[in-house]
Parts: sequence; C-alpha cells; structure tokens
Amino acid sequence: MVNSIAIYTSFLRAILGLAGVRPQSVEIEPGTIVHIWAPSETAKKTNNLKQAENKPSKPAVVFLHGFGFNGILSWQFQVLALAKEYSVYVPDFLFFGGSITDRTERSPAFQAECMAKCLRKLGVEKCTLVGLSYGGMVGFKMAEMFPDLVDSFVVSCSVMALTESISRASLERIGFPSWVKHLVPDTVEGVEKIVDVSTYKSLWMPHFLYKDVFETAYNINRKERVELLDALVVRDKDFSLTSYPQVTIN
Repeated sequence: MVNSIAIYTSFLRAILGLAGVRPQSVEIEPGTIVHIWAPSETAKKTNNLKQAENKPSKPAVVFLHGFGFNGILSWQFQVLALAKEYSVYVPDFLFFGGSITDRTERSPAFQAECMAKCLRKLGVEKCTLVGLSYGGMVGFKMAEMFPDLVDSFVVSCSVMALTESISRASLERIGFPSWVKHLVPDTVEGVEKIVDVSTYKSLWMPHFLYKDVFETAYNINRKERVELLDALVVRDKDFSLTSYPQVTIN
C-alpha cells in the first residue's frame, strides 16, 4: 500500500531542489554516515574535495530536529523561507532519516560530534544553530564542544540537559511513565497521543495518516532510539551550568 508520507517527501524533494537545497550522505568516518540537506553548490562528493573548495557562499544556518520526524519534515517551511538568503543545512540525527552508525555511543555529545564533523566536511566554518526539543539539547552540546563552529544559536522547547528532576516533573505533567513510552510509540494510537500532547489545539487527521506517520517515523530503528533516550537523562549531581560565549536565544 502506498505511504502518503513517502509520496509527500518525494514532492518536497522536488520543491526544495528548486529552492537550491538537496540531500546527500556524508561519511564522517567508516561506519558512520550523516544524511543532510545542504545547498546545491555544496552537495557534491565531498570526500574528493578540499574544504576550501566546498565552502557555503552565504551565512550558514543549521536546523536540528526533535525526537519525531526527520530533519526536513520538521523544518521544511523554514528552509523554503530562508534558502534564498542563507546557506541552509538540515541534518538527520543518527538513527533518524538516513543517518546511521555502527558505534555504540548514544549520548547527545556524540550526536553533536557527528553533526559538527559533517558540517566541517561540507566546508562550514561558522554557523547559527536552530534547535527544537531534542535538537536543542544537541545544539547546546555543539555550542559547548565546538565554540569556533557555533557562532550563535536559537533553542525552542528544550533545556540545556534533561536532568532527573526535570525529567520526572515533565513526565508527570504530560502523563507518561517514561520517555520511551511517549516518544517511541509501538502503536498508531501512540502516535495520536504524541500529536495530542505536542499541539496547542486538537489536530484532526485521518487514521490512515497516523498509520503512515507511524510506519515512516516511528517504526524504524526502535532499539537504537530507545538507547538514545536512555542516554539522554543525566543525574542531577552530574549536571553543571555552562557559560556559553555565543549569542543565545532560548
């Protein structure tokens, strides 16, 4: 049976191509590949190019997605609005979209390291990060670990780190026993609950669309995504505030 999300993604690919943004896969090391949407002029076989030959021609903006859809489904409208004046980059985190690794690390710091290496390979020397939810936490790590790369960043619906106390309070507020139960649903009805919790007003969608979303966004790499969530929560005593030199909007 045809999946409506897959059809829409094909349509979106054509539209974004006209806007000058194309997908590619960047091998940052053997066994680790980051899938990213990037400006057409940098969407080349980067392994055979020097970074100086592959630099973006406009200010770079990097969009980091949340723990649901992949990058381009999360940020499609922002990409279309900004691609004319900015070099826009939209990576998929590891185990989302086409990004994959054979390494066992699952922390936000490892995600941040992989995103930074990918951007470096594409010639990005300075960028503005925009992070949503999980992407915000990875963004904070990128800003901390790579201050020479991250010039400024904007974070929405996120925290610097998901501590045990923040995690408990948040789960109690939304009525879920764990982040896995909330963010890695094993039924179509679970997807409906995510939409209900995540939207300000009730959003009606036909049942087949929820089913297609489940098959496309939530029924792949389930084991690895559970591991990502397990690695996300940090003990209160292990968290310390970081002073960021960048301009930050949260």
